Amino acid sequence: MYLRRLSVADFRSWPAADLSFEPGVSVLVGPNGAGKTNLVEAVGYLGTFGSHRVATDAPLVRRGTQLAVVRGLAVRGDRELAIEVQITPGKANKVRVNRSPLPRAREALGIVRSVLFAPEDLALVRGDPGERRRFLDELLILRWPRYAGVRSDYDRVVRQRSALLKTAKLGRSGSAEKAELSTLDVWDGHLARHGAALLAGRLRLVAELAGPVRDAYAEVAGPAAASAPADARYRSGVVPGEEVPDEAELEQALLDELGRTRRQELERGVCLVGPHRDDLELRLGDGPAKGYASHGESWSLALALRLGSFELLRADLGEPGDSSDPILILDDVFAELDGRRRDALAELAVRAEQVLVTAAVPDDVPEKLSGARFDVGSGQVTGPISHDS
Repeated sequence: MYLRRLSVADFRSWPAADLSFEPGVSVLVGPNGAGKTNLVEAVGYLGTFGSHRVATDAPLVRRGTQLAVVRGLAVRGDRELAIEVQITPGKANKVRVNRSPLPRAREALGIVRSVLFAPEDLALVRGDPGERRRFLDELLILRWPRYAGVRSDYDRVVRQRSALLKTAKLGRSGSAEKAELSTLDVWDGHLARHGAALLAGRLRLVAELAGPVRDAYAEVAGPAAASAPADARYRSGVVPGEEVPDEAELEQALLDELGRTRRQELERGVCLVGPHRDDLELRLGDGPAKGYASHGESWSLALALRLGSFELLRADLGEPGDSSDPILILDDVFAELDGRRRDALAELAVRAEQVLVTAAVPDDVPEKLSGARFDVGSGQVTGPISHDS
């Protein structure tokens, strides 16, 4: 698939912008602060209804305005699908597909699929477990959109159960304590059921992602990967080994662990069991990457996670006549890479049906990724300008 057209209104720094793309490589060039990243962020938002830079929607709406609109025209095989997302902070997104409103935004997930690599992705290697859980869940939803509902249900249960634990911690006595514990039993069941569904999805995802990540790291890191290959493993408090239990076994394991930690949770007033406590462990050779990987190794591993995601998504079966390639977005990354890693990334990127690249100067982009160019600056986008112009 590819994006033929992108338009935004009051999104980030842009009062309005309208861009037309073709398959292949498109490069957005302009000084830092010109708004290049805001435009590719809008492309990513069409696919996930979330930003790779911020956790809430409020910063996406231009200052002084009440809402933002992002529109895209996606081409999948011989079909075109127009998607429009209206972003109003504090309210649910309003989504239209081919001008028809959808009752729930998540019904449009999967229309636009993209994989975005940006400097912020170093946090996937060096940051807290929450960064890696977010990465997994976004990829999970891209592959299987039904998990948007699973994650939403699980997050709601964790909030409700955490509030109950906090109340129980603040003051428990007699019948009030019994009532709280009885209610907690009910929420334990909800957490185990929804948590098992989310955990099963993550475990399946990581099992399928590990190989593509290892292969991508080998291509990006070069000879260094031979002695210290990359690996990705899911670490859960209720799954002791590498064998993946079925969902019913996971639900029972979560219930058992909730029972064992009940006293500790009541004492601390926090929810200590569930997928929200898990992590994606990244390894190089025999040791963990976090805290030990060099700057270059960290960049290579972060790249490998995104490129592995891209390969996983493109391998998914599409409908007859439908290309399943996601859009590959490389946001201001080439200036951070040495020459060998630049060339390796460019070699991998050109395999995509559509690649969107941002750069401060044209010379940052490898020759292999030369394509249609858009000049971004002074609140305007000029282009596309052909490479030969």
